[in-house]
Amino acid sequence: MSSFDAGATLPGGEPVRFRCRQWLDQVVVRDNSQGLLVENRAPRVDLFDVRPDDARAAAFARDLRIIEALLFTAAAPLEPRAMAPHLSAGADIGALMEALAGAYAGRGVNVARVAGGYMLRTAPDVAAAVALAIAAPEPRRLSRAAVEVLAIIAYHQPVTRAEIEEVRGVSTSRGTLDVLLESGWVRLRGRRKAPGRPVTYGTTPAFLIQFGLDAVGDLPGLDELRGAGLLDARLGAGFSIPLPTDDPALRDDEEALEPAPLDLALAPAASDDDEGPA
Repeated sequence: MSSFDAGATLPGGEPVRFRCRQWLDQVVVRDNSQGLLVENRAPRVDLFDVRPDDARAAAFARDLRIIEALLFTAAAPLEPRAMAPHLSAGADIGALMEALAGAYAGRGVNVARVAGGYMLRTAPDVAAAVALAIAAPEPRRLSRAAVEVLAIIAYHQPVTRAEIEEVRGVSTSRGTLDVLLESGWVRLRGRRKAPGRPVTYGTTPAFLIQFGLDAVGDLPGLDELRGAGLLDARLGAGFSIPLPTDDPALRDDEEALEPAPLDLALAPAASDDDEGPA
């Protein structure tokens, strides 16, 4: 517990003092094969929280338990704004998530930041043992062509089929794109405002979840790819990789997809009440 002067005095001359609690003395910042690396952080202090220390501690502990339960039952990454209505008023979700992540860092399940939210995921070092114990469905295996197309879409989105072929240097079959669409990792974004109005492709939140990414901008850059040996060291000095973005908003050179004929055929017919006067 720590306290500090507020710069004012009570009628008897005693200085007014505020007390604050350092909730997070240490926060786990990385886990590797050598163990947990820990970084000291400055205390989180809310000067406007006038509740007694025991009340604040109780609210913090209860909020932690609520978030833990929400993550345990959620089928998809949970965003902070979805947690807020279930927590105490003014709860510091950032501090809560840091505390929960630190508590889970050395366990078989970790708190992971994925697709803009949080979820519980099996710790990487025990994932293989869990896979042997659980009869999980056979993971989808992509062909080399599908992997190349997926990478091009991720880095160059929104991108058309012709643009994919230009990057690859070979033609791309419709079946390859169909496999990626069926996997749920790729979606149809819109149409390019160009002759023929070709369809543009982009990635989905399922792509981020599958590859453990918080955002598509977390994909490795040029230096990381070179360091991993995935790029030829003889590439020219002018070679570059675009900064990926998966902003769902259509760009200036895109337009929205029109409903497919089948969608219109399956739409409910208008009732007599919906029709205007004759």
